[in-house]
Amino acid sequence: WTDEEEVVVPAPEIPSEPNQAYVDAGWINVEDAFGTLPEHISVYKSPAELQGKSAIAYIAVADMSKADWDVWSVKADNTYKTADSYRTPSEVYEEGQWPIVINGGYFFYEGGNYTSSLAVSNGEVFAYNINYASEDWVTIYSPTRAAFLQKADGSFDACWTFWNNMDHFTYQIPADNSYDEAPKQVPSDSYPEKAAEFEAQTAIGGGPVLINAGKYANTWSEEMFDVGGVNPTSNNPRTAIGVTAEKKLVFFVCEGRNQTEGVAGLTTEDLANVLMDLGCVEAINLDGGGSSCMLVNGKETIKVSDGSQRAVGSTIMLK
Repeated sequence: WTDEEEVVVPAPEIPSEPNQAYVDAGWINVEDAFGTLPEHISVYKSPAELQGKSAIAYIAVADMSKADWDVWSVKADNTYKTADSYRTPSEVYEEGQWPIVINGGYFFYEGGNYTSSLAVSNGEVFAYNINYASEDWVTIYSPTRAAFLQKADGSFDACWTFWNNMDHFTYQIPADNSYDEAPKQVPSDSYPEKAAEFEAQTAIGGGPVLINAGKYANTWSEEMFDVGGVNPTSNNPRTAIGVTAEKKLVFFVCEGRNQTEGVAGLTTEDLANVLMDLGCVEAINLDGGGSSCMLVNGKETIKVSDGSQRAVGSTIMLK
């Protein structure tokens, strides 16, 4: 007789965490709370503090070698006016069943619906970044404004854009405008420097640019967000989009305005630093405040500060 060989039963394989650095930094994988997601998309909740402030924030992280993203937007004419209706993120989700939906760029109502942020889907421009700004509507400025885009070759860029009702340019530095000075020249193919003809397969506008070419930017002053509802130096709910050097797309949203007691939100400086800590090398701020919302499989993440979802001019979707 010979002794039987001992049978070794292998331990069950535990799926590896695709973004271990985020977990090590205190972000918690919470995708199980939102139902099944594609394997190339993960969702995390923030640690209790970000930038030294009480925080409730979520990120959706997608491996763009497998994932796809798109933009829904109203279509605007040359005055930025649209005949289309705004939609809540839930309405966009119900139509397309995208696993991740967040709010997009800026919009406003002035006797009709207007959009003031770039939106491009499948190479078609639905709306442009607004090309004027003023404190008193006497002195008019021509700021370059933020855009996050992906080109046909797959590359990503957070840049500044200007559209003059005919030509459309991108820049790697913003026009140097300030409400403390007289308006600078109108942006063109030679100002500011490093102009390029606009080209994007998918794009969303907003502002300010937070990170450009791996460097902190936060150009709210040059983009003339001193006036309006962006409130870059105040704590507020925020939404942002960025991409890492490994081409992982990051959707970010944070709660604010004390919807949860003690959670006031973040400034755009805070937001830029958080996204840099997450490894983003290109990123922009999107519409925030009452517009900030992220849906995962149609379920809300943060408590929206209006008490219910706001109908918005654009959303960004991920699958």
